[in-house]
Amino acid sequence: MKEMQDCGVLICGGTSGIGLAAARMFLVSGAKVALAGRNADRGAAALQSLKASERTFFFPADIRYPTDCDKLALNAKEALGKIDVLVNSAGVYLEESADSLSEASYAEIMDTNIKGTMFMVRAALPFLRETKGNIVNVASDAGLHGNYLCSLYCASKGAVVLYTRALALETAPHGIRVNAVAPGDILTPLTETQLQKATSHEEGLAAMASVYPMGRIGTAEEAAAVIYFLASPRSSFVTGACWSVDGGITA
Repeated sequence: MKEMQDCGVLICGGTSGIGLAAARMFLVSGAKVALAGRNADRGAAALQSLKASERTFFFPADIRYPTDCDKLALNAKEALGKIDVLVNSAGVYLEESADSLSEASYAEIMDTNIKGTMFMVRAALPFLRETKGNIVNVASDAGLHGNYLCSLYCASKGAVVLYTRALALETAPHGIRVNAVAPGDILTPLTETQLQKATSHEEGLAAMASVYPMGRIGTAEEAAAVIYFLASPRSSFVTGACWSVDGGITA
């Protein structure tokens, strides 16, 4: 029997990368999945790639705005019938020195990575209380240690880690579990954008991989597998945890 049969899963940032890979895993296990993202064209392409039209939905939303979060949660609840799992995978990345910090970059990073996560949780909590569901937030290895020329991004992901732990304490009496994953570099469209700055794709990828004890960067499926585990009944006694998926870089 499929362990996530008929569970309702809402994935913010689900149209590509880790979020989309997680959607595939939930669908295989019998869940119904609602994807959310800013770009409607990417949403349509994601639905087509999943090939499970009767159990997949897409809703355009910009989680930087609490009104979008509220609308998204309501739309997902209506489409799915219930919300058992919320995955907060939407995120943006920026390399910028501390003395070059601008209000625009601060707003883009913090509003997406932590404000969006927090208001998406606020919007979904009433439905998660009904199902005694769970939340998986996508943080980063950069939320656990410092990265050069990356202080703003590190601050946003560090906030996700501690928010996850505090929220787990607050929601445990309601039967809700809250966990996070902290991926290192993962081969996704976001990483491909970073690699465009390199002299060549191969050299850039080799340089990125060279700092990892395992000698490579991760795949979206490897990060998604941990998200799936944390959201599934297999981790029923796990809450307030932040699982590293980083090839040993934080070790």
